[in-house]
Amino acid sequence: MGKIEQNKEKKRREILASAKSVFLTEGYVLASMDKIATNAKMTKQTVYRYYPSKIDLFQSTLKDMGNSLDESFLTHLEKADTKLALLNFAIDFITFHLSDEHIATFRLLVAESTKAPEIVGIFHQVGPDQTDQQLAAFFKQRLGMEEPEATVKLWTGMLLSLRTGVLMGMEKPNAQAIEKHAKDATEFLFSAITSNQ
Repeated sequence: MGKIEQNKEKKRREILASAKSVFLTEGYVLASMDKIATNAKMTKQTVYRYYPSKIDLFQSTLKDMGNSLDESFLTHLEKADTKLALLNFAIDFITFHLSDEHIATFRLLVAESTKAPEIVGIFHQVGPDQTDQQLAAFFKQRLGMEEPEATVKLWTGMLLSLRTGVLMGMEKPNAQAIEKHAKDATEFLFSAITSNQ
């Protein structure tokens, strides 16, 4: 990469970092290209040269955030021990969804969706979630379930119930509370599967 390309990439990264900060603190509706440019210490014209509109910049910011997120919880599904694989997945899945960035993004989408409904569509376009599909494949192969989609949604819903409290302003649970919740939800899952066989 030549010097000109390096400078362009550096500016692009600075704009995205500024946009992320402004979007997550101000919200989509109140965020402006002026604020993003000021925060990035550059002119508004420079920002518009890279991103022709606020919606384009929002989409690129979400994409960039998605690329930087660590979804390593999916690697647990490769473990040989089925129960341990699901338990470790559950712990990391909950931890991931309780991260500050994830909570801030979720709050932004919920708070702004009525004023700017297009942002929810953009969020789903930018990063299609592969988690449910990978879990469904795991449940079919390891647990012998023919149609596991509903079970996957119920189980991940149980795992994500801790997030609801945090979104409502409750204190974030510590590692021990997350592990206990993951164990309880996974035990419940296995009990339900066993009773249906």
